[in-house]
Amino acid sequence: MKLLIVDDSVIIQSRIARILDSPRLNFIQIAGTAQNGLEALGVFRQCMPELVTMDITMPKMDGVDCTEKMININPDCNILVVSALSDKATALKTLKKGARGFLYKPFSEKELIDAFLELTS
Repeated sequence: MKLLIVDDSVIIQSRIARILDSPRLNFIQIAGTAQNGLEALGVFRQCMPELVTMDITMPKMDGVDCTEKMININPDCNILVVSALSDKATALKTLKKGARGFLYKPFSEKELIDAFLELTS
């Protein structure tokens, strides 16, 4: 399964990538990374991932709009929003746009693994 990591923080991108080394997630391969929604759409169209981690607050295009555009391209894509924005309104907004899960930063290794397993089961 191909994963696209979308986050303007290289630290968060690296953390997600390290957690993917878990034997429980050996079926997920990183297909690409992006630091904003605009860049993410280009990478998304190139690699057509089945799974995306999506930040909300990013330059050029936020995660809410990017989620909607990705779901319009591929409605079967599983998007997990990973955001420091902890208000319920933002979470609901991204879920209404097509995201299938929401994880708050900071997240634990177990939380991310569980979220990936839930989305892909």
